Amino acid sequence: MPYTPMNFAVWTEIPVADLDKGIAFYSDVFGIEMKKDETGPNPIAMFPTWDDTGVAGHLYAGKPAIDGSGPTIHFASPGKLEDTVARVAPAGGTVVSDAIEIPPGRFTYCKDPDGNSFSIFEAKAA
Repeated sequence: MPYTPMNFAVWTEIPVADLDKGIAFYSDVFGIEMKKDETGPNPIAMFPTWDDTGVAGHLYAGKPAIDGSGPTIHFASPGKLEDTVARVAPAGGTVVSDAIEIPPGRFTYCKDPDGNSFSIFEAKAA
């Protein structure tokens, strides 16, 4: 019987050259509060979820992939896609594409200040 998990992707880690700058960028773009956590062996900053069972990930101080060459992480837009995308460039990132329509919604490709590829996704209204 094939393996079919509830959530196939369960975690993401994004390397950033400067953790404080990475925290500021993602906090500004998504309107979230990321805090540095220094309780483990390396400082990280967690992406927030509603509760402890949520799946997200974190930023960590590390060597990012060559500009735009790493995997793309798709993040949920906190509101209208255009409003979130409009905050990318002022925060220091790059908008790479126009909105792309797919059956479950639409998304825009972007890069953070370190060249990490990500997208901002807006689900279709129910």
